[in-house]
Amino acid sequence: MPRAEVGTPKYLANKMKSKGLQRLRWYCQVCEKQCRDENGFKCHAASESHLRQMLVVGEHAGRHISNFSGEFQSEFVALLSRRFGTKRVRANQVYQEYISDKHHVHMNSTRWVTLTEFVKHLGRTGVARVDETGKGWFIAWVDNSPKALAKAEASMKKERATVSDEQRERMLIAEQIERARGEAGEEEDKGEDRGEEERVLLKRDEGAEKLTISFSKPGVESSSSTPGAIKMNVNPLKGGAVKANPLKRPNVFKGASVSSSSGAQKRSAPPPPPMTAAERLILEEQDRKRRKMERENA
Repeated sequence: MPRAEVGTPKYLANKMKSKGLQRLRWYCQVCEKQCRDENGFKCHAASESHLRQMLVVGEHAGRHISNFSGEFQSEFVALLSRRFGTKRVRANQVYQEYISDKHHVHMNSTRWVTLTEFVKHLGRTGVARVDETGKGWFIAWVDNSPKALAKAEASMKKERATVSDEQRERMLIAEQIERARGEAGEEEDKGEDRGEEERVLLKRDEGAEKLTISFSKPGVESSSSTPGAIKMNVNPLKGGAVKANPLKRPNVFKGASVSSSSGAQKRSAPPPPPMTAAERLILEEQDRKRRKMERENA
């Protein structure tokens, strides 16, 4: 039965029936014809046009399959790079978006029977990074363009420079720590040496004589007869007793006046009034503040 002419009701009805995706196994890539059911595909395979096309393809079957495979891979990778970039995505999601175009190259005409084999092929060739999880196969496109390679190289150089700066800072910090440790060790050694010298200087020899200090008056020898004792005279102007001149008579009236005046002052001075409780508290508070200030200043 001949095909319906374009624009006829039969043609429009066939187009409406073939709208959307249909079974992959009922599609003929050689003739680019989609059949709606198994019976339709069987009738198409037995048609004269299909047999003639198959004879042409059979002469160079490998070349045709390679062409279909290359076209399928290029379109799939183009969609992956344009739609998802270098992000990690499920392979089945990319495939569903790829086959949404009705006139795409179908997988049954390529050398890959399943999507898993095609994804493994992309991983082996380095086109994409592939990994398998419990949710299925995931792929991520590897951008090998000169612009992307230059950008990656620039980022690597920047990272190396940053790492070298960090290493340089770490080395400087380590040197400063070692220098500080060395200075601290030298100071400790010097302190120990000074302590040893002081201990040596303050150490008393066993055969040395005992030293005694005398605070007796001038001209009077100490009762100690220890050999090697040191005799020290006390300055009479600072704390010693001054002897009175025996030729000079004492002034009796001056002593009496002084004693009488001092007695009058003592009699005339009234006794201090008793302190109240409030005054005592104020004095205690002032005394406490004064002690606190002395401790802080010390």
